[in-house]
Amino acid sequence: MQVKISENVQYVGVDDVTIDLFENQYLVPEGISYNSYLILDEKIALMDTVDRRGKDAWEASLKETLQDREVDYLVISHMEPDHAACIADVVDKFPEITLVGNAKTFVFMDQFDEEGKLQQVKRLEVKEGDSLSLGTHTLQFYMAPMVHWPEVMVTYETSEKILFSADGFGKFGALSKTVDGDWACEARRYYFNIVGKYGAPVQALLKKAATLEIEKILPLHGPILTGNLSYYLDLYQTWSSYEPENKGVLIAYASLHGNTAKAAETLGEMLREKGEEKVVVSDLARADLAEVIEDAFRYDRMILCAASYDGGVVPCMQDFLHHLQMKGYQKRTVGLVENGTWAPSAGRTMKAMLENMKDVKVVEPMLTIRSVMKAGDKDTMEQLANAMME
Repeated sequence: MQVKISENVQYVGVDDVTIDLFENQYLVPEGISYNSYLILDEKIALMDTVDRRGKDAWEASLKETLQDREVDYLVISHMEPDHAACIADVVDKFPEITLVGNAKTFVFMDQFDEEGKLQQVKRLEVKEGDSLSLGTHTLQFYMAPMVHWPEVMVTYETSEKILFSADGFGKFGALSKTVDGDWACEARRYYFNIVGKYGAPVQALLKKAATLEIEKILPLHGPILTGNLSYYLDLYQTWSSYEPENKGVLIAYASLHGNTAKAAETLGEMLREKGEEKVVVSDLARADLAEVIEDAFRYDRMILCAASYDGGVVPCMQDFLHHLQMKGYQKRTVGLVENGTWAPSAGRTMKAMLENMKDVKVVEPMLTIRSVMKAGDKDTMEQLANAMME
């Protein structure tokens, strides 16, 4: 994949179009990119490696770009294996290389170093604000702990005003498949599922970024960001502060025999008739869970509709709420619809899980359906819809 950055900053990353699950859990129908960069100067710096799945293509790109020159430094932004799996391979090719990272980087590197091959390699440990001159290019290092691992750091190149942002501003999708695609959709799904729990650390990183004059953002996944950078920065500000991005209602349902699903669809139509412009109805048993989590954070309101099950709630609803709690779901208004034939239990189970989340308001009334929705349930549904519209 040809990616133009500048004459002296070259892209040597690779696309992975055969992967089905990123981190073995997130669907990536358009694949993923593993981004790696070379800064060519008096000294040459390699900015991260790639996942082992892309090793061969990456090494070929590296060889073609270097033209027999040696790499002097490997800057390690993040030790997760999709970026750091090929460190030992780099050392094999360039035994005089210096590995650049912070104290926690090297702790993690030694943990991943199964054969102890990296113990004797030259290391440069950097701290907040430290600089490294390559010649006309100077690298400045800023710590970004818990965005989204403790050792993460970003690098700012002063002459070309480039921010190497680690996993920040990343997105799902191979570059070759998403050249003209919308950035925000898959960047949002990536953010809330990968980084979402760590809003406060992202806010801290954004404050550091605000002090820098940035013209390009180079993430470890997804496209190079140029042009109107305030668009991307503003979205990250919204996402990391857990504020809703759009007004709208997500209706997420878990139905056993179709009756709860019918109630969810009816409620969706009722909201649209009342003038709600954006209503998304998702079947938790079949939808991509990561996408529903994305929508839960995107919109300001949510309604949960679920059947009772084993004295609790249908497992896919419990799993959904567990994931929301893990990712820091907060500052939202939620309505509840439960279904039960003899002892409805879904409502209290969902409410108890929501009570463990910050600033989540559960509105009244909760609608309780006995087996199938009947004419008499419409009045309560109408009240719930009105409460969600207020």
